[in-house]
Amino acid sequence: MPKIVVVDNDFENSDFEERMAREAGVDIAVFHERDADAVIRNAADADGIVTSYANFPRRVFEALAPRLKVVSRTGVGYDSIDLPAATEHGVAVCTAPGYGTEVVSDHAIALTLCVLRRINEIDADMRAGKWDYACRRPLGQVRGRTFGVVGMGEIGRATARKAAGLGFRVVCQSRSLVPGRRTPEGYDILSLDELLRTCDVVSFHTALTPETHHLLSAERIATMKSGAVVVNTARGAVIDTIALAQALEEGKLWGAGIDVFEDEPLDFSHPIMQAPHTVLTSHAAYWSEESGRELRERTMQSAIDVVCGRRPADCLNAEVFDRL
Repeated sequence: MPKIVVVDNDFENSDFEERMAREAGVDIAVFHERDADAVIRNAADADGIVTSYANFPRRVFEALAPRLKVVSRTGVGYDSIDLPAATEHGVAVCTAPGYGTEVVSDHAIALTLCVLRRINEIDADMRAGKWDYACRRPLGQVRGRTFGVVGMGEIGRATARKAAGLGFRVVCQSRSLVPGRRTPEGYDILSLDELLRTCDVVSFHTALTPETHHLLSAERIATMKSGAVVVNTARGAVIDTIALAQALEEGKLWGAGIDVFEDEPLDFSHPIMQAPHTVLTSHAAYWSEESGRELRERTMQSAIDVVCGRRPADCLNAEVFDRL
């Protein structure tokens, strides 16, 4: 009987995964450790692994191959997995692209409006017995503002669509798009520097790669409009969060809505916690009850498919199956 090991997950239990495994005739074990040594120890007899945040450097694949056939991650990003090493050792790496497109874009828009309207700040005032919206001025609106989307994958495009529907003028930037042209939806394509310089809202939807690490740096923050809003629902390290906190403290930005952080859980002594005009959420953008079920089902199904000898629906390195 093939075996799948859940080395860690981001959910309250593994009941869903265990039920799917039983129905598929697959053995399953569940652990709650993320570091590479623990993965090697806990998955020594695994044909497949399901993970949320565990680290998979080359040595994991060296230790667990050739028995290990698949690592299936509950998400879209895979920066914690050495994909070339997995491919070299014949291990399929699966994610769940598109599962959170609607909910993450919803969250990006919600953060934007909350920051523009100072909703969380006014709410805190009222709960403290203070009825005075004027003390939180300036308050902003959609009309007349330009919304910049950095990264035009599925989530970026959904965010752009929703921002345009609200009445923002939408522009975008992406490595695959040529500045000076327009997208099929009619959004102007800008260079990153021009987008940062001209936009009132900048929402990040790019993958984390060596090239995008601290894409929004202190130097680039300095070029932004003083009334700009920064929104990040992508990956924490896309933004230099300490530099962002400093800019907010110095009143150089309108505000920021941040859902992802460089180190999670966030150290609550981090400067961003004290920065003014922020809306912070605990990596919640990806979750709705609907998206959560889809995520768990697709991730587990990919692992089951591979250990049972089938090609999964979503695989980053499908070439591993051509060797069989």
